[in-house]
Amino acid sequence: MLNVIPWESLFGGILLGISATILLLINGKVAGISGIMNGIMSPKKGDYSWRLLFALGMIAGGLISVLMLGIAVPSTANLSLGMVITAGLLVGIGTRLGNGCTSGHGICGMGRLSKRSIVATCVFMVVAGLTVFVRLHLV
Repeated sequence: MLNVIPWESLFGGILLGISATILLLINGKVAGISGIMNGIMSPKKGDYSWRLLFALGMIAGGLISVLMLGIAVPSTANLSLGMVITAGLLVGIGTRLGNGCTSGHGICGMGRLSKRSIVATCVFMVVAGLTVFVRLHLV
């Protein structure tokens, strides 16, 4: 497991909050990743370029953190391809059922004091805890 340094986590959280706020103030858009990716996969006229640039910026940020800052990538050596695909499908289904993802509900929705987002984030956290328990103790 990677060593987590609280200051790095705090800095990352602040950057997420700032970027979500800027996107909301400048474009009037919520930084919900599942919604952004859905808009890329089924584009509407005039609503594609900002989504694509946002996604490319996320990829570039990840590459910069690995290549220039030397931040380690978590190992997935003990996960099978089938488990990774299953997890991805379950996350995708969950974001559709929950009408959003952790970034949309947890960062943007809770920041706007949305009751729906607060409930969704609580459900995400409980399910995440159960998933970790099952993965570590039952699988």
